[in-house]
Amino acid sequence: MTPVQQLYWIRVVLGIIAGLFSAFIAFLIGSTADLTTLINAFTIALIVYLISYYALRGVFRDKIEKQSKILSTAVLMYFLIWLPFFVLFYTMLRIYY
Repeated sequence: MTPVQQLYWIRVVLGIIAGLFSAFIAFLIGSTADLTTLINAFTIALIVYLISYYALRGVFRDKIEKQSKILSTAVLMYFLIWLPFFVLFYTMLRIYY
């Protein structure tokens, strides 16, 4: 597997983890389902993405030629995976707790 593919799949898994984490935080902070809850959850997902960028930049610095590719690889996939998993986990938390 190439380093770009590894980075892609790491971002997919991080999108799922960020969906779980942001759903849990949104459940704890927000008592109603409104726009503020979604904005807070999106902010958490963005923070997780930026933290993962700095962590992965050190890992893939010598393996990928263009350093901008580390930031842009799978950014859309990250958020497209995060959104349905956030909705799924948040709904499960609201129903079962």
